[in-house]
Amino acid sequence: MEFKRIKVFLVEDEIIIREGIKKNINWQQEGFEFAGEASDGELAYPLIQNTKPDILVTDIKMPFMDGLELSRLVKKELPDIKILVLSGYNEFEYAKEAINIGITEYLLKPITGARLLETVKKMAKTIREEWQQKQFLLAYQKEQAENGQLARRKLFGRLVSGNYPVSTLLGEGREIGMELAANQYNIVLFQVFTEEEAKNYSDKLNQISVQMQNLAEKMEQVIMVDRGGLEGFAFLLKGTEEDSRGSIKKLMPEFLKKLEEIMSRYPDVEYFGGAGVTVERLSELKVCFAKASHAYAYRYLWEHNQIVTGEIKEKQKATNGELSLGGLNVKNLERNAVERFLATGLQDEVPDFVEGYFNSLGEQNIQSLLFRQYITMDAYITAAGAVEKLGYDSEVMVKECGDFKSMADIFTSVDETISYIKHVLSAAVHLRDAVSQKKYAQLLEDAKEYIRQNFKNYDISLNMVAASVNLSPNHFSTIFSQETGQTFVEYLTYVRMERAKELLRNSTMKTSDIAFAVGYHDAHYFSYLFKKTQECTPREYRSR
Repeated sequence: MEFKRIKVFLVEDEIIIREGIKKNINWQQEGFEFAGEASDGELAYPLIQNTKPDILVTDIKMPFMDGLELSRLVKKELPDIKILVLSGYNEFEYAKEAINIGITEYLLKPITGARLLETVKKMAKTIREEWQQKQFLLAYQKEQAENGQLARRKLFGRLVSGNYPVSTLLGEGREIGMELAANQYNIVLFQVFTEEEAKNYSDKLNQISVQMQNLAEKMEQVIMVDRGGLEGFAFLLKGTEEDSRGSIKKLMPEFLKKLEEIMSRYPDVEYFGGAGVTVERLSELKVCFAKASHAYAYRYLWEHNQIVTGEIKEKQKATNGELSLGGLNVKNLERNAVERFLATGLQDEVPDFVEGYFNSLGEQNIQSLLFRQYITMDAYITAAGAVEKLGYDSEVMVKECGDFKSMADIFTSVDETISYIKHVLSAAVHLRDAVSQKKYAQLLEDAKEYIRQNFKNYDISLNMVAASVNLSPNHFSTIFSQETGQTFVEYLTYVRMERAKELLRNSTMKTSDIAFAVGYHDAHYFSYLFKKTQECTPREYRSR
């Protein structure tokens, strides 16, 4: 197994000793990089800042800046550095202070080259073990982060479904670090619109996502769930009646203000949010989510850069109710809303969108038979056009929704008209999703091929693979897990383990070399994963 060379920096005021240490040890042959030297701490410090060595070898007593003062400064700058202090017999007090600073090793002069090399190698072994532990931890954190995100998404779906016992939900929440117990709840659904299409990769979206997650972590009563892709984000707000500071009434405006502050840093990025109604039971989150979803659906109808609450919505409805047929530009306004919905709307959002759509038209207008005929025809033609752009035959909407010209019954009442338009949009979204499934099938195959070609790269990540297929990491993670039944990390591990088994069967390579060949710099972590996934150690597998 290969590691980068460990860098050594030497500080010694006696030039004979310094030259002897530098030249009498073949540093490169011994696996080290001699990073630099200096005659005192004052000269050494800026060089150390620049070269960032792994091991500092320094004398204690030097002019201008001694070894202890240098060690203090370096430890603050590079806390992981290992320091080897060289000292004379009459410098015991210095030695005690060196221990307090956090010096790794202490050698008394005179020192032979062999003794020095032995000590430096011992320190190097410790450094490599620490590197291995860090790599193990990073790999574990990467796996846990993706699994945790998926678990949060699944739990949120269960919370708002209303189909699971409260005790089960509370237990599942604790298992993944989501404390759900509270006296009040509310939900905010939130989406960000970048200049790129919603499905595409966006660095800005990732930056905003990180900042929103940091906000949620700082506000203990807010839980953020990345729903992935077109569904955006969900925030679960928890409050208590006893503590006025923790009540939803106090928490909601404070949270929304901070959320809007984050978005104000990105003036070219639009957003829209929908808040639910406060409920007092976990089992009532289904009602809260329904209200939030209804408000959230107005993102296709109203201007962006606002978060809709119940109060705002009532005000908008009252204003819209005053519209007249003559003053309403349906062609320019409502058709755009239908087009936007058909591009990114979800099947579950069809009822809320259509009801919000009709509310925006005004009560006087929708009572007009002529107006309902116009609106229905416009929605039908828009849906048919969207479906044809996807590659469908022009007759497919006739088969799905009937011949519009012969369906006079749909105009007999407002409810009949609304029901029919829901059917039309639902059919169009269904056809759109069918095309998306085919597209995602190819996209996922491209992603898998990228993984198969690059799994040997230790640094391969979810972000890299997502970028290769032009999706945001969160959207890609959602699609990958939904369509394959595996997380990205699980699939990457599977590919690596299959290659490892091939090498164990058909080569005499050491386990450590195989670990490196399949993308792991830590042989111990590789062996752990192999046993976890194959239920035997690499040695046991080879012996079979």
